[in-house]
Amino acid sequence: MEAVEKTDETVSNDTQRLAGTVNWGAATVVGMFAGMLYGGSKEASASVSKDAEVMLKLGSTPDKREQYRLMRDAMEKRFIRVTRGSIVGGVRLGMFTAAFYSLQNLLAEKRGVHDVFNVAGAGSATAATFGLIMPGSLVWRARNVVLGSVLGAALGFPLGWLHLKLVEKANEGNMGAPNQGGEAKSGVGAAIDRLEEHLSK
Repeated sequence: MEAVEKTDETVSNDTQRLAGTVNWGAATVVGMFAGMLYGGSKEASASVSKDAEVMLKLGSTPDKREQYRLMRDAMEKRFIRVTRGSIVGGVRLGMFTAAFYSLQNLLAEKRGVHDVFNVAGAGSATAATFGLIMPGSLVWRARNVVLGSVLGAALGFPLGWLHLKLVEKANEGNMGAPNQGGEAKSGVGAAIDRLEEHLSK
């Protein structure tokens, strides 16, 4: 009997991403960490007034054991508040970022073009969805959906335009200008070379 060799063929599912589209996984991680920093710092700054109350209690308590217990309790509560704020902030901003960029990439893929309308549409839909899941009555949620939809589109349009202009500027001269090694430069390398040329004039 002959051993039959199986050749493993790797199937390439690489679809050409349009210029300016963002990897939603990396954007989600960045959004999650930014939310954690924001949520934790917000809770840390809010706990300053509570720390002042503890200091007042410490001054009025002569017993060292009681002072130690009050300080330990205050530090534990502050740690829990900051940790909870970090987790909640990270989850909220991470979910928003994931929904926004996945919807933006979906619109770009379905429409075949990445433009300002993808960013505005994704911002509008994402903000409306998050307005819907916020707590409150049905009327309050409906108001949040409308407000989120309008604000998402209003903020998404100029930010999308700015993003696309920056991508255009970074890729300008990247297409036809090979460097000394013969390969095409990255957007960052081409931008640095253009900046050096501009500064040397």
